[in-house]
Amino acid sequence: MNNTNCDFSPMKQTIKDEIRQVISGLQSILGVMDQEDNCLLGSFEKIKENFITIDMKAASFYLNCYLAPFTDKYHRRHGGLIVIQREDSLEPLIRPGIPIRAELTHSLLESIFFPGNPLHDGAVMVNANQIVSAANVLPLSDKFVGDKKLGTRHRAALGLSEQSDALVLVVSEETGRVSFGFNGNLYPVNTGQYQ
Repeated sequence: MNNTNCDFSPMKQTIKDEIRQVISGLQSILGVMDQEDNCLLGSFEKIKENFITIDMKAASFYLNCYLAPFTDKYHRRHGGLIVIQREDSLEPLIRPGIPIRAELTHSLLESIFFPGNPLHDGAVMVNANQIVSAANVLPLSDKFVGDKKLGTRHRAALGLSEQSDALVLVVSEETGRVSFGFNGNLYPVNTGQYQ
């Protein structure tokens, strides 16, 4: 990522500190393995949770950096799918929905993604703080992420991010959790609302 507006040093220092804590935890596990017959699954689970936390913190930081040059607002309440167009043209990749051409606001996003709204199942296209259109249909990815079965919104976020430089926010309707698709990968975001 080449974004000169972001100062990566504080985030990198935080990540380094947390990785050192993970290493220390792993060394503690190694130290007791020969001394005890206890089950270590709980310790492994804690290490895994620490890695997930580190990943979410880094993803949240990078999300803000990726979004900064293209929009300064994003949505995180109802289920939703939001495409932030960057440099690549997206016309050949999506099936266009309903033109909106309105300023990007939280209230407009809330109304578009409100359950039952005819536009809420498609993707919103955002370009330069403007909602260009809603109810857009994105290409779906066939990629598996771990052992999880991905829903349509998540597969769409991955699908478009595999074929363009777009950043695609996806909000789970079931859990409210936020992720973003970029370069063919999904990254969880810690919004502070959902643990």
